[in-house]
Amino acid sequence: MEIDVLYDQYKPLLFTLAYQLTGTTADSEDLVQDVFVKLHDIDMEKLDRPKAYLCKMVTNQCLDYLQSARKKREQYVGTWLPEPIIISDDISDVVVENDMLSYAMLVLMEQLTPIERAVFLLKEAYAFDYRTIASLVDKSEVNCRKIFSRARFKLGEKETTRIQPDNKWMNELLMALKEGEVEKLLPLLAEDITVISDGGGKVPAAIHPIQTPEKVLRFLGGLLKRLPKFGLDARIEKVIVNGEEGIMVRSGKDVILLALFNMEMNKISNIYFIRNPDKLEMLRKQLE
Repeated sequence: MEIDVLYDQYKPLLFTLAYQLTGTTADSEDLVQDVFVKLHDIDMEKLDRPKAYLCKMVTNQCLDYLQSARKKREQYVGTWLPEPIIISDDISDVVVENDMLSYAMLVLMEQLTPIERAVFLLKEAYAFDYRTIASLVDKSEVNCRKIFSRARFKLGEKETTRIQPDNKWMNELLMALKEGEVEKLLPLLAEDITVISDGGGKVPAAIHPIQTPEKVLRFLGGLLKRLPKFGLDARIEKVIVNGEEGIMVRSGKDVILLALFNMEMNKISNIYFIRNPDKLEMLRKQLE
């Protein structure tokens, strides 16, 4: 099979896999490109199972990447959150629906070691059996079962959901923010709500998580008061990011802030604010 044919067929799958393993977009693109460059040194006639082989190559590339990235993330100013992404036309809806975990789950997976992350993702999102996973990560089936169990234990029982478009509560939230009446949001907030901000030390952001509904409302109220500082045309909009609905603040073409959510029992249990301009730059380009 020709490399160009493999690229067209498997690029969406491989990019989605790399992105969920690394949490970054540009690096995922580079890792996938590196895999296809390496294919030129392989006898294509011996590639009888291209999907498994390519997934193995990408997984290995990502594991190497995560080993080096882990220390950088430990030194990151504040909490490191995955980069947001608008699913582009070259990533099919089928891949997104079947293989994309919720943004909240990507955040939780930061607790895992690289190998735990890989095994958990391959099992949970891609539904590979343990025999296939073992071949992809060069571990025994028994070991992979233990790794998955350990990853599950670390993640706990916390549920994550993908926020589908046109949620009634999202419209209520957007209206309350636009009207500056954050107190209307109180019925939407879970008692154990947690807000996490990622500014990366480059823009003002809460270094530590914000918890309890009262503190979250004060935080949101303060944010709305600072909105004019972002520009005279600063506005709050809905956007579909990572295949789920979120809210962003824009000024002109610039994306100032993105908020993504997690729901539990019809209440907002987590809000993730991405403010690091480096992580929002790709989003800005995609929205042009």
